[in-house]
Amino acid sequence: MGIARGTFEIVMTPGTPEINGAIGRFDFTKSFHGDLDATGIGVMLSAGDPLAGEAGYVAIETVRGSLAGQAGDFALQQFGTAHEGSQNLHYEIVPGSGHEELTGITGTLLLTIEDDGTHRYELDYEV
Repeated sequence: MGIARGTFEIVMTPGTPEINGAIGRFDFTKSFHGDLDATGIGVMLSAGDPLAGEAGYVAIETVRGSLAGQAGDFALQQFGTAHEGSQNLHYEIVPGSGHEELTGITGTLLLTIEDDGTHRYELDYEV
Protein backbone atom coordinates (compact mmCIF):
# COMPACT_ATOMS: atom_id res chain seq x y z
CA MET A 1 0.00 0.00 0.00
CA GLY A 2 1.24 3.47 -0.85
CA ILE A 3 0.12 6.91 0.24
CA ALA A 4 0.52 9.86 -2.11
CA ARG A 5 0.07 13.42 -0.88
CA GLY A 6 -0.01 16.81 -2.51
CA THR A 7 -2.19 19.60 -3.84
CA PHE A 8 -4.24 20.24 -6.94
CA GLU A 9 -5.90 23.09 -8.77
CA ILE A 10 -9.24 22.68 -10.49
CA VAL A 11 -10.85 24.69 -13.29
CA MET A 12 -14.58 24.08 -13.74
CA THR A 13 -16.53 25.11 -16.83
CA PRO A 14 -20.35 25.03 -16.79
CA GLY A 15 -21.85 22.85 -19.49
CA THR A 16 -25.35 22.50 -20.87
CA PRO A 17 -27.76 21.44 -18.09
CA GLU A 18 -29.29 17.98 -18.36
CA ILE A 19 -32.91 16.76 -17.95
CA ASN A 20 -34.63 20.10 -18.61
CA GLY A 21 -32.27 21.97 -16.27
CA ALA A 22 -32.79 19.72 -13.24
CA ILE A 23 -29.19 18.44 -13.43
CA GLY A 24 -26.22 20.78 -13.70
CA ARG A 25 -23.24 19.73 -15.79
CA PHE A 26 -19.65 20.88 -15.41
CA ASP A 27 -16.51 19.92 -17.32
CA PHE A 28 -13.31 20.24 -15.32
CA THR A 29 -9.55 19.92 -15.48
CA LYS A 30 -7.18 19.37 -12.57
CA SER A 31 -3.44 19.80 -12.17
CA PHE A 32 -2.06 17.48 -9.47
CA HIS A 33 1.23 18.26 -7.72
CA GLY A 34 3.25 16.27 -5.21
CA ASP A 35 3.51 12.48 -5.18
CA LEU A 36 0.93 12.46 -7.99
CA ASP A 37 2.19 14.63 -10.85
CA ALA A 38 -0.69 14.42 -13.29
CA THR A 39 -3.53 16.05 -15.19
CA GLY A 40 -7.18 15.14 -14.63
CA ILE A 41 -10.06 15.69 -17.06
CA GLY A 42 -13.62 15.00 -16.02
CA VAL A 43 -17.36 15.55 -16.04
CA MET A 44 -19.52 16.39 -13.01
CA LEU A 45 -23.31 16.17 -12.71
CA SER A 46 -25.03 17.91 -9.81
CA ALA A 47 -28.47 18.56 -8.36
CA GLY A 48 -29.97 20.46 -5.46
CA ASP A 49 -29.25 23.98 -4.25
CA PRO A 50 -25.49 24.43 -3.76
CA LEU A 51 -25.88 28.11 -2.77
CA ALA A 52 -28.04 26.97 0.17
CA GLY A 53 -25.58 24.19 1.04
CA GLU A 54 -28.01 21.44 0.05
CA ALA A 55 -26.77 19.50 -2.98
CA GLY A 56 -25.18 16.39 -4.39
CA TYR A 57 -22.86 15.49 -7.23
CA VAL A 58 -21.26 12.59 -9.05
CA ALA A 59 -18.19 12.82 -11.28
CA ILE A 60 -15.80 10.69 -13.30
CA GLU A 61 -12.35 11.84 -14.29
CA THR A 62 -9.34 10.36 -16.01
CA VAL A 63 -5.96 11.05 -14.42
CA ARG A 64 -2.78 10.77 -16.50
CA GLY A 65 0.78 11.28 -15.32
CA SER A 66 3.16 9.85 -12.75
CA LEU A 67 2.34 8.39 -9.33
CA ALA A 68 5.43 7.91 -7.16
CA GLY A 69 7.50 7.57 -10.33
CA GLN A 70 5.14 5.11 -12.06
CA ALA A 71 3.71 6.43 -15.34
CA GLY A 72 0.21 5.71 -16.57
CA ASP A 73 -3.42 6.61 -16.12
CA PHE A 74 -6.50 5.64 -14.13
CA ALA A 75 -10.00 6.94 -13.46
CA LEU A 76 -11.44 8.44 -10.29
CA GLN A 77 -15.11 8.20 -9.38
CA GLN A 78 -16.50 10.87 -7.05
CA PHE A 79 -19.63 11.14 -4.94
CA GLY A 80 -20.46 14.12 -2.76
CA THR A 81 -23.33 15.56 -0.76
CA ALA A 82 -23.86 18.73 1.26
CA HIS A 83 -26.60 18.88 3.90
CA GLU A 84 -27.22 21.11 6.91
CA GLY A 85 -23.72 22.56 6.87
CA SER A 86 -21.76 19.34 6.51
CA GLN A 87 -20.21 17.67 3.49
CA ASN A 88 -19.65 14.02 2.67
CA LEU A 89 -17.13 13.32 -0.09
CA HIS A 90 -16.03 9.93 -1.40
CA TYR A 91 -13.41 9.37 -4.11
CA GLU A 92 -12.42 5.93 -5.35
CA ILE A 93 -10.14 4.66 -8.10
CA VAL A 94 -12.36 2.89 -10.64
CA PRO A 95 -11.45 -0.82 -10.64
CA GLY A 96 -9.91 -1.95 -13.93
CA SER A 97 -9.15 1.60 -15.06
CA GLY A 98 -5.36 1.58 -14.59
CA HIS A 99 -3.00 1.39 -17.58
CA GLU A 100 0.74 1.12 -18.21
CA GLU A 101 2.70 1.03 -14.93
CA LEU A 102 -0.54 1.72 -13.02
CA THR A 103 -2.36 -1.38 -14.32
CA GLY A 104 -4.29 -2.97 -11.46
CA ILE A 105 -4.32 0.16 -9.28
CA THR A 106 -6.97 0.39 -6.55
CA GLY A 107 -7.55 2.85 -3.77
CA THR A 108 -9.34 5.85 -2.33
CA LEU A 109 -8.63 9.57 -2.24
CA LEU A 110 -9.24 11.92 0.68
CA LEU A 111 -9.79 15.58 -0.26
CA THR A 112 -9.43 18.52 2.12
CA ILE A 113 -9.93 22.18 1.27
CA GLU A 114 -8.07 24.63 3.47
CA ASP A 115 -9.47 28.01 4.54
CA ASP A 116 -7.35 29.73 1.87
CA GLY A 117 -8.91 27.51 -0.83
CA THR A 118 -5.93 25.15 -1.25
CA HIS A 119 -7.09 21.68 -2.33
CA ARG A 120 -5.08 18.86 -0.72
CA TYR A 121 -5.30 15.17 -1.54
CA GLU A 122 -4.18 11.99 0.17
CA LEU A 123 -4.35 8.99 -2.16
CA ASP A 124 -4.21 5.61 -0.40
CA TYR A 125 -3.47 3.14 -3.20
CA GLU A 126 -2.09 -0.24 -4.22
CA VAL A 127 -0.72 -1.25 -7.63
